[in-house]
Amino acid sequence: MFAAWIGYLLDGFDFVLITLVLTEIADEFDLSTASAATLVSGAFITRWLGGAVLGALGDRYGRKAAMIVSILLYSLGTFACGFAWNYTSLFTARLVIGMGMAGEYTASATYVLESWPARLRNRASGFLISGYSGGTIIASELYKWVVPHWGWRWMFWIGVLPVLVALWVRRALPEAGEWDEEVATARARPNPFRPLFAGRSRASANTALAVAASTALFCVFTPLGAGWRWPLSVLAAGCLVAFAAQLGGRRRWSLYIALTCTVFCAFLYSWPIQALLPTYLKEQLGYTPSEVTDVMFYAGFGTMAGCWLAGFAGDWLGTRRAYASTLLASLAFVFPVFAVRDSLVGLGVLLFFLLALSQGISGLLPKYTAGHFPTESRAASLGFVYNTGALGGAVAPVLGAHLAEGMSLGRALAVLTFGLTLLVIVLVGADVPRRLGRLTDPAGDEDHLGPGRPLPVAEPGVERT
Repeated sequence: MFAAWIGYLLDGFDFVLITLVLTEIADEFDLSTASAATLVSGAFITRWLGGAVLGALGDRYGRKAAMIVSILLYSLGTFACGFAWNYTSLFTARLVIGMGMAGEYTASATYVLESWPARLRNRASGFLISGYSGGTIIASELYKWVVPHWGWRWMFWIGVLPVLVALWVRRALPEAGEWDEEVATARARPNPFRPLFAGRSRASANTALAVAASTALFCVFTPLGAGWRWPLSVLAAGCLVAFAAQLGGRRRWSLYIALTCTVFCAFLYSWPIQALLPTYLKEQLGYTPSEVTDVMFYAGFGTMAGCWLAGFAGDWLGTRRAYASTLLASLAFVFPVFAVRDSLVGLGVLLFFLLALSQGISGLLPKYTAGHFPTESRAASLGFVYNTGALGGAVAPVLGAHLAEGMSLGRALAVLTFGLTLLVIVLVGADVPRRLGRLTDPAGDEDHLGPGRPLPVAEPGVERT
């Protein structure tokens, strides 16, 4: 648990750096707010591919191996950001970070959920995700010391430190209990992508789909796609839906697509604030780096506390009920946050409660999503569904920046957060993914991580009959 939590903490540290120094980068490379926001989006473009590939690696060779590769990818990608000489080079480094972050999310979530007793898995999920918030707090604290003295590049060079954690993980950790019990001892290791490459024609078609989706997404979020963004977006969405339908198979395709759409909306409501809050504080409220750090501390600690609360609430009320009810309570704080201007403490307190109730509840998202999948395909399925849905995080900052062209940035963030939170409440509260899944698989409503599935524990040296 500690190793996975540290991985998430460093993941959050590396990933949030771009949001803190976005204005400095925009000034150096002469970028508009909308163009700079695409640098946040860049790390989401490759997440669907990284989640699927590294998830398949975790299903076939173990959760630990996938964790190590993921940490190496996002830490080296962050280090490369410090050497960027223009927009394109920085955007390319962000693509590498996205691959690693996707794999880290998948590997760590499955590692922990499969190692904890079933009755405590909501708690495990919440504790784990809180590590990401801890990383954002550390990054914001470093921002006020590093950037004013040494510049924004040093923030990224510090981000190479997680390589040391990868080496420690390689030496110190055992394999996840449930994977070790059900998969490692099996005669044939699983290949979750076998349906995509069954036959030469299908393999060729799906390879072409992967290239088309990656190219379309790259063009959508860079100047290369100017004038063609809507057709390219439709093309990318069509390719990804085709992959989801094939991975789900004849009986579970509707569940895969519905879960992907739910995760997409969850990212879409949370990432406008996560990505553009520092920009809002500096540009509209005129806060200094030190004041931005203070506000981000409230925000990060609020999210962390919310993740802890989410874990206990999920084990008490049930995952879905805790998720929907906490989001509903968060709506009371959305507009007041962007109405405060002259009180740093007042803004910090309101942000604490907003993010504890809205983004903190995302601590249950690994448990909610992973519970739909069996052990032998859990990492690849969670990796694809969650990280394809994470494209909502790519759309969110760009959408917020464009919406702010017709109104203030604060109002744009409030409108997006409020409206999309309501949508997620409906999707999760009404159990829409599982209901749609039953249309094609009436018997497929089992919770594979629920209390009905106790943790298998192998005693050393004891053979099983």
